[in-house]
Amino acid sequence: MRDTGAVREVSAAVSAAHTFVYFVPETAEEAAALGVTERGPAYFASRSAPLGAVPWQVTYAAFYNFSPRAVRTMTGVWDVAPPERWQEARFTAVGRALRRVGVPLSDGQVAEARALLDPVVAGADHCGKVLAAANAAVALPDDPLVALWQQLTVVREWRGDAHLVVLADNRLGPCDCTVLQTATGRLPTALARATRRWDDEEWAAATARLAARGWLTPDGTVTEAGAAARERIEAETDAHCAPLWAPIGDTGTRRLTALLAPLDEAFRAAGTYRPRPR
Repeated sequence: MRDTGAVREVSAAVSAAHTFVYFVPETAEEAAALGVTERGPAYFASRSAPLGAVPWQVTYAAFYNFSPRAVRTMTGVWDVAPPERWQEARFTAVGRALRRVGVPLSDGQVAEARALLDPVVAGADHCGKVLAAANAAVALPDDPLVALWQQLTVVREWRGDAHLVVLADNRLGPCDCTVLQTATGRLPTALARATRRWDDEEWAAATARLAARGWLTPDGTVTEAGAAARERIEAETDAHCAPLWAPIGDTGTRRLTALLAPLDEAFRAAGTYRPRPR
């Protein structure tokens, strides 16, 4: 891959096509059918199911930017239902949601997207990519569109795993990266505080560390240096991901980007994502 711009574009398209699973009502309904009605534990169980019945500490390590108190809420989810049933429930929710919004992809377009995506997944080096490797080991469902979504999940988690390597290399800990993410407007502060569950003392300490680096002002406003650092981290992630997309090259990634666009458009048109306050 010579063009990291193409890597950024396809990564954004993959994330946009995957993300609906965290917002559609079908996900909560399937979790409730298993016996878990709280969103936090259901989220951690569903997303970490490919890892198997691991302790919450393993999920915490793999997810990185959540506080321990957030991830600890998943304690007991494997007693309610084993990981295999959580994975089945996830696929069921995805299939239901896709049918509800009526994603306008023809059978031929789904097949073309798979023809581009499958070599990427097959050729991926999963060393250090824990969530990607676990998802790559999940058997694909029979539904072609849900199977496409699962292949997207593999590469989406691959980039996420790579991003954690870059964050650690830049000495950005779990709370620090979350504070910087909100300061640059990439994640609403209210959502980050509610879901990542860092307390006021931890948030203030992270802000102070970032201010000491010149990336934030003492009141938490991002500086020019901080914005540049955050963009550099994203560019380093793009560079890390370039070999992943090498099997299909710049032309293939741009075609895949175009093919995936209707997925995101259909869920946006259905009102899946609502504006959130900063």
